[in-house]
Amino acid sequence: MRYELYYQPSIQGRGEFVRLALEEGGADYVDVARDPKFGRPGIMKFLEDPSLEHPPFAPPFLRAGKLLISQTANILQFLAPRLALVPKSEAGRLWAHQLQLTIADWLYETGQTHHPIANVLYYEEQKDEAEKRAAHFISNRIPKFLGYFERILKLNPRGGDFVFGKKAAYVDLSLFQMIEGLRYAFPRTMAALEPQYPRLISLHDRVMTRPRIAAYLSSSRRLPFNEQGIFRHYPELED
Repeated sequence: MRYELYYQPSIQGRGEFVRLALEEGGADYVDVARDPKFGRPGIMKFLEDPSLEHPPFAPPFLRAGKLLISQTANILQFLAPRLALVPKSEAGRLWAHQLQLTIADWLYETGQTHHPIANVLYYEEQKDEAEKRAAHFISNRIPKFLGYFERILKLNPRGGDFVFGKKAAYVDLSLFQMIEGLRYAFPRTMAALEPQYPRLISLHDRVMTRPRIAAYLSSSRRLPFNEQGIFRHYPELED
């Protein structure tokens, strides 16, 4: 099956978690908004189509045959068994989805550090509030999430290099992306915290060197971080 990913053309954002899974799974897919044959109108036709039975609220969403699937964690839950990126057991799949939803919470809180009042307002219009939110996020929430996932890796009964043992799952890819994004957004904070979470950082490093991921990261398909995405680097937020 050829998948169609619908997301913004110039940012990694939530769509990047889906891109990483598609790349690691060796999927045949098109990143619609970045393909000149489709472009942004391809996204808008779904958002504005009154005839859709299950319309998405916003990108990312994935077209898979007749299915149109929205929400990052939901898309990954659909893709993972088809791309061999999740255990086969029901318990394993539920556990993976639970972890991914926790990552979604973490990602949401990250975005709130630069837009704590409203997404429609510019960062400069809520800068004071952003500095307060970022200070709490740096001192309390980043360590809490890092500590939780470090614990998950430590408790893994199967051992191995990844959350589910010796085989990489989509949750591992998402944790890699969180570390990458936080390093961009809060470099001094992450440099100070990372030595306390060796398993999580080792996981990041293993994902980065996986052949398909490494090829993707070095390609033009991997968009750079910037100040329009979820992970944004404003130096004053670490002061």
